[in-house]
Amino acid sequence: MTVTLNDLVESKGYVVADGPMGTQLFAAGLSAGWSPEEWNLSHPDEVQAVHRGYLRAGADLIVTNSFGGNRFRQALHGLEHCVPELNRAAAHIGRVEADAEMQRSDRPVLVAGSMGPTGELLAPLGDMSVEACEAAFAEQAAALDAAGVDLLWIETMSALDEVEATVRAARSVSDLPVAVTMSFDTAGCTMMGVTGKELAERLGPLELAAIGANCGSNVPDTEAAVLAIANIAPGALVISKPNAGVPVWQGHSLVYDGTPELLAAHAYRIHAAGVTVIGTCCGSTPEHTAKIVAVLAGDEPPPAVTAAPNPRETLDERLVRRRPRRRRSGG
Repeated sequence: MTVTLNDLVESKGYVVADGPMGTQLFAAGLSAGWSPEEWNLSHPDEVQAVHRGYLRAGADLIVTNSFGGNRFRQALHGLEHCVPELNRAAAHIGRVEADAEMQRSDRPVLVAGSMGPTGELLAPLGDMSVEACEAAFAEQAAALDAAGVDLLWIETMSALDEVEATVRAARSVSDLPVAVTMSFDTAGCTMMGVTGKELAERLGPLELAAIGANCGSNVPDTEAAVLAIANIAPGALVISKPNAGVPVWQGHSLVYDGTPELLAAHAYRIHAAGVTVIGTCCGSTPEHTAKIVAVLAGDEPPPAVTAAPNPRETLDERLVRRRPRRRRSGG
């Protein structure tokens, strides 16, 4: 790799990361309950198109379609034997699109190899051993490295023990830089009760390329977490990739209510506070990325969006409140 994440931050002051792969693939026809990673083999053009959309919108970093590319997640689809192939395909697709964009626009682009959680709990809370966890992530990391990603991107984690096992596994098979994000979705904590402060304190000694937050239940909780991380670890590169609001009912469909303006306002605020790797997660589109790019570059003024959905209102409460009432039939 000739350019690193740190190089990009030093050259322009920030890095714009892409948006989600999963919700974009669902919009393209991926069936609920099926493996998004399998589309690297069966629908590579659709995966490439998602990467291309974010790159044309101005993203400096794309994340591969390998979030669930570990043997635990793929076993749910009977594809655990395909893990190396799925991850190599994900990295290859991302590499091809990044290289094409660099040739087209003459600007550096990084490819991050996504590694999401296993969906299992480590013993004694669950049945997964540390050894099995590390073996699964080592298998995935080795495949992503071999196929040409620029860094490994451990994301949407809830438990610090699993994060540490994943980092150890990645480093046992790869010399690539490693970034980590956790998901803050329960009153400002991860599902396993980790706060932004605890993340920064526990992961700081691991000398990671970047740390931060992604996904989560709402923008305010993600914003609070990344600001806490930036405050505790002022020398670290901090990542923020919140969801585009939360899903709400429109007619008979669930859509995310976070506009490009909401996410761009978030990007402007957190960059002013020292957060330097900024993107989006579930529900967002290249339109969100383009708005963030324009605002951070100073080409557009920061949107005058000062309020976001109530961070203490639960998702269930919001869905009930927003769901249209059915008219009663008959007399």
